[in-house]
Amino acid sequence: MGAASIAEAWEACDKTDTVFVLACSVFCWSIIPAVGLAYSGYSTRKSGLASFMPAIFAVGVCSVQWWMIGYSLAYGEGSGVIGGLKNAFHIGVLAEPVGTIPAILFSEFQLIFCATVCAIAIGGACERGRLLPLIPFIFLWSTFIYCPLAHMVWSDDGFLGELGALDFAGGTPVHICSGATASALSLYLSYPLCRSRRSEKRTPSHLALHRPHNTLCQLIAMVTIWGAWLAFDAGTTLSLNFKSVMALCVTNLCASAGAIMWALITYFESGKWSLDSTFMGAIAGLVLITPSAGFIDMTTSFFFGVFGAVICRQALRIKFTDAARRFRWVDNGDTFATHCVGGFVGTIATGLFARKEVAAYDGATVIDGGVFFDGNIRQLWIQIVEALIGFFWSLVGSYVLIALVDCIPGLEVLAEDEGVVSGMDASQMDESLWEAQWEWVNEGDYHPFAKSSVMLE
Repeated sequence: MGAASIAEAWEACDKTDTVFVLACSVFCWSIIPAVGLAYSGYSTRKSGLASFMPAIFAVGVCSVQWWMIGYSLAYGEGSGVIGGLKNAFHIGVLAEPVGTIPAILFSEFQLIFCATVCAIAIGGACERGRLLPLIPFIFLWSTFIYCPLAHMVWSDDGFLGELGALDFAGGTPVHICSGATASALSLYLSYPLCRSRRSEKRTPSHLALHRPHNTLCQLIAMVTIWGAWLAFDAGTTLSLNFKSVMALCVTNLCASAGAIMWALITYFESGKWSLDSTFMGAIAGLVLITPSAGFIDMTTSFFFGVFGAVICRQALRIKFTDAARRFRWVDNGDTFATHCVGGFVGTIATGLFARKEVAAYDGATVIDGGVFFDGNIRQLWIQIVEALIGFFWSLVGSYVLIALVDCIPGLEVLAEDEGVVSGMDASQMDESLWEAQWEWVNEGDYHPFAKSSVMLE
């Protein structure tokens, strides 16, 4: 495409919509490191930085994969399950409009979805999984798990989209996928099949439960994720219209209702307020609203937040049971309880409460609506099918992919026992958020003009 044709395509784009989606993309990007910060706060003090690093890997590896083949596989022309490679290496993805915005901006906005899902998903390996194997796993996961799901649900020829699935911003490709993937990683680390299983230095076991070690990390993560999620759902319209405004408003109300509901339950049980409970309630609300933000009204979103907090809080209790300990079930960051269970509930609830009137707020979207407001019972079954396909595709596929990575010498996914005990910061990194950076340096004896010096690489 020559400069003249690029300029012509650029002129065909709507500048207001382009600036709007560009701004949403910038705000949304902060979700990815914020997810890492949340996992860092949930982990022990000795694994805080190693629990943050996977989110950075998600940004880097997903960006490269998306440029190479990811965008083409997710949104290129192909079958009902996966796209082709016509746009590999972003060939032809420049200024031509996708809707009213440039294709390259549409690609970048969708990349942030991919990297965010990945950052949430690989939290299932925190405190037990080595960092190096995550790099090839992320590339494989993006290619074989996320891209097909995104294509099936959101592309023009995806079979779930053609079936009529309603998924505004990712109940299945984002939340069910991330929750199921995190569960697959956690299960594999408890029951490895390949090299990790044969290692004499690795004994798969259940991690002792502990409270989040750093509330400040959770506080910053909550503020960042909550604010960026508003841009996520508003920007999903890909244009500035009343539906964008409505999506932002219902998202905020649902998160607020979830945060207050979870916090109140904790208060009435313990007599104390909890930032962790408030954070989890907000996340539950954000998860519930994701698939339905473009299809429900304000009142419905309030009840989504309330019941989402109650349901996800009950699901969270699973990891505290004796059965979970016996079966070595570890739900790092409570990903299964909030994202997987919440994603299921939100996706199915969309089929119950979606309204054709709300969907048409952008002046273009036409749906048949859901069960209660528009009498469309078929929509409920479509949503259940979508949720089940997304869950099993992500759970089984991710388990197979992490097992394949574990087959490669040097890429054993389970950390050695000594490393888990000492903390993943010490075993996986040469840095730490809270421990002394170098064991042989006594910070109390440090002097800036000492004769010996440390060479930083």
